[in-house]
Amino acid sequence: MRQLRAVLPITFADFVVRSAYQMGKSPLLPIFAASLGASDVSLGFIVSVSTCTGMILKPLIGAFSDLFGQRLWLLVGTTFFVVMPFVYQFVHTPIQLAVVRIVHGLATTIYGPVTLAYISQQSPKYLAERIGWFSIARSGGYIVGPLVASWLLLTLSPATVYTVTGFFSILAFFPIIGLTETAPAKIKPSYSLARQVFETIYIGGRTPSAWLAGSLQSILYVALYAVKTFLPIYAVSQQVNIAIVGSLFAIQEITHLLLKPWGGKIGDRKGYVLPVSFGLALLGLALPLVASAQNYVYLLAAFVVMGLAQALIVPSMTALVIKWTDKKSVGATLGLVGTLTNAGKVAGPIIAGVLINWWQYSITFQVIGFFLVIVALGLWVSNQFWNSQIDN
Repeated sequence: MRQLRAVLPITFADFVVRSAYQMGKSPLLPIFAASLGASDVSLGFIVSVSTCTGMILKPLIGAFSDLFGQRLWLLVGTTFFVVMPFVYQFVHTPIQLAVVRIVHGLATTIYGPVTLAYISQQSPKYLAERIGWFSIARSGGYIVGPLVASWLLLTLSPATVYTVTGFFSILAFFPIIGLTETAPAKIKPSYSLARQVFETIYIGGRTPSAWLAGSLQSILYVALYAVKTFLPIYAVSQQVNIAIVGSLFAIQEITHLLLKPWGGKIGDRKGYVLPVSFGLALLGLALPLVASAQNYVYLLAAFVVMGLAQALIVPSMTALVIKWTDKKSVGATLGLVGTLTNAGKVAGPIIAGVLINWWQYSITFQVIGFFLVIVALGLWVSNQFWNSQIDN
């Protein structure tokens, strides 16, 4: 709990804005887009366009926070969370909605790398555990947001619900204003701003842990988003109640949420590589069970294991990056990791779709699971090398 108190203000702010942002995504965004006459194709673009914003701009935003301080950019990000929901009242076409989503996506693009960079500047001790506690806020938003939005849609129009999220987001300003500013990198008067931003991103790009973590998290989300996208379709084809599938995803997320601090604590005590490799192996073993389970008990066990795997992987992987990164470029490095992670989220359904087209559901999940186990074994074998690099 001591580690929770250390990050409580920024955790509360993140929970507020993430909950509000998720209220505006599902089921609210598809319903609003459909009411504007969006086709299926344009609906897919509208839903995914904000993710593309993060893929492109996260390293740049991270670099700016390194140069000018994280608190400043958290204030900017909070402003986007507060102001943009009020703009939806003036949206009347799908094209306008897509443009607003692009700008609204800047809010999460800023908060993603900058919040973690701010936490990393507080203390090097118990880093993964602090990240685990903080990440609960983000996961909590995925649970609270859709539930509240669904309830509000019973009595309010979609545009009005967006307005409510704007007012709710104002609460995040109070803890953010009270944060102390981190020490920004020294601006070199003789260098142009563009050159200094480029150098910051370049330093982050030369960090081996950034590519390791980004690649592994990309692989992680390829697997998770493949399951999220195709399991409901597979369940319907097998005459499985879709409500059961929804409950399994909820159980997975709750398991992930509750065990994150514990997973981070293991990383702080045993080294960051071992829990990551163990988590990837667990996920690889759970995936084949998802497609071949004959009853609800086996499916439940598989989804609990998937949640446990995420709790082991995410806090330790983030801490690994921070520990092995030049303090002057933490934001830029985390932005690069965020870009690779978002790429995995986009690529997951595409890769799974291609594989399912070639084979079938069960074989596809077996192949992805086998690949994860191989990656986990390779990471475990190289554990001593990675730990020696971090210590140095």
